Amino acid sequence: MKAHTKITQAAITPNKAIELLKEGNQRFVASNMANRDLLDQVNDTASGQYPFATVLSCIDSRVSAELIFDQGVGDIFSARVAGNIVNDDLLGSIEFACKLAGTKVLVILGHTACGAVKGACDGAKLGNLTILLDKIMPAVNAVSQPSDAGQRNSKNIDFVNEVAVKNVHMTIENTRNMSPVLKEMEDNGEIKIVGAMYDINNGKVTFL
Repeated sequence: MKAHTKITQAAITPNKAIELLKEGNQRFVASNMANRDLLDQVNDTASGQYPFATVLSCIDSRVSAELIFDQGVGDIFSARVAGNIVNDDLLGSIEFACKLAGTKVLVILGHTACGAVKGACDGAKLGNLTILLDKIMPAVNAVSQPSDAGQRNSKNIDFVNEVAVKNVHMTIENTRNMSPVLKEMEDNGEIKIVGAMYDINNGKVTFL
């Protein structure tokens, strides 16, 4: 499998980009990854890159976007931060990826049993991590059930996972609100901004 070129990238629509990611995850789950020579792709992309997707995911070591979507060198931009939140620096990077480098979809990818979400649920405090977890707290507060404070913590994995999904949706809204560039591209049909959840138990990605 060859790396994408300017021509193949241009031919990919936002919907097609999502399909390519879905197909890649299906291959990953089936342990039937595409046959590609990564060093050959290194050579293919030495003079330029034409990725078709941007994925904002958590830094969790189990959630490598290139692996779980079965993509090669030069196929996707992968932005990673604990809790898959957005800030000015990340949005600047994503704006570059979409507006200047031509990717067709932005995927906000959360995952089950997220450590950052657990930390937010527990009100954890640790240096600069405290500031990051504060960005996840709106998702914690937005999940109304269970109402029992004793059940609203990291020991309740169902609560944690529901907060993780809410955090994905709120990150999408934050992206639209904080980046007029990406909002305009989405409104014009140049890109799609979508959410997804990765299940650490089986490797499956579910698009929301």
